[in-house]
Amino acid sequence: MTQPPEPEPSSLTALQRTRIDYARRDLENARAEELTQLPPSGLILMIERLRHRLGDMLDLMTEVHRDTSVRPNDPNHHQ
Repeated sequence: MTQPPEPEPSSLTALQRTRIDYARRDLENARAEELTQLPPSGLILMIERLRHRLGDMLDLMTEVHRDTSVRPNDPNHHQ
């Protein structure tokens, strides 16, 4: 399956690049965690943080590509 071309880095705003950096950082932190050692509340917080970042990245794709098909209509999505 061919991937769509990524936008040129210069086409992203500083805020968009920052949002991507935050998402990468949160994912790296989640991968580095010893999940078996986290209490249930820690797991819930991690899931909520990653869920928020995933939604933000899908919103970012919509912004960059001007394509609403990358984010299906989700009645639970809060902007």
